[in-house]
Amino acid sequence: MISADDLATDPLGHLLSALRLEEEPLDEATGRGADDRFGGYNLHQPNARIYGGQVLAQALVAAGRTVPDGRLPHSMHGYFLRAGDLSTRIEFDVERLRDGRSFSARRSHAIQHGQPILSMIASFQERQDGFEHTSPMPDAPDPETLPSAMDELGEIPHPAARSRSHESPFDLRHVEGSLYLGGGETRTDHQKVWMRARGPVPQDQLLHRALLAYACDQVMLEPVLRQSDTSWATPGISIASLDHAMWWHRDVRVDEWLLYVQSSPSAQGGRGLGAARVYAQDGTLVASIAQEGMLRLP
Repeated sequence: MISADDLATDPLGHLLSALRLEEEPLDEATGRGADDRFGGYNLHQPNARIYGGQVLAQALVAAGRTVPDGRLPHSMHGYFLRAGDLSTRIEFDVERLRDGRSFSARRSHAIQHGQPILSMIASFQERQDGFEHTSPMPDAPDPETLPSAMDELGEIPHPAARSRSHESPFDLRHVEGSLYLGGGETRTDHQKVWMRARGPVPQDQLLHRALLAYACDQVMLEPVLRQSDTSWATPGISIASLDHAMWWHRDVRVDEWLLYVQSSPSAQGGRGLGAARVYAQDGTLVASIAQEGMLRLP
């Protein structure tokens, strides 16, 4: 596991290292070897549980390493099944479901202690021409004019505050004000967030798409919190991702500013649904995301 002190020195570098999965040796019981089995380590979290976005990103990278060259992920559907153990390495077992003329489908299981903590199916496609349209990006202030998580939390000597500031590989800037320490100014089921990696990322589109999956998990349920006038600092609040769906429409660069335009159409039964459209700063729609999570108040 990468410690909190190590993360604070180079959070993006350590995240990139965690996505360089290692090939696992042959499993004699199943005959599955290095082509389909990978291992990865974990990044420190103050709540002693593996961050869901980390497992999503690693599972996508594992699947992507088994598809023919030139095919990139265009969709992912995953379920978070168990809380991850920070102290234990994760094994990623990839099942090759289909390789067609243009598309490939893969199932990835993230396994600890012999049990899956995440099960995900992803589809990959060769680059092809076709009909195009896109929803326009709404207006938003320049991200450089907004306070960052480091501005808001950087001086607070608390593990959760340090995790979102010094240890975070991404710079987050909320348009309507953050929910780190208190509820928003207005109760609404919408919000906008600018996000960018805190440093350059290699020219690898699979890596950029995996990093987008990593980054989005930390804000997907915030519209539910905003509508309920709740914050991350609410005493006794319990939040956990249940499932995650993602569609990549176009190439993305996570080391350039991305605008998350978010909403929450429903919350009920201790669950809330978050949705997001992700735009490049020039207005290009690069991805759409949906996530349902458990949210329980004391």
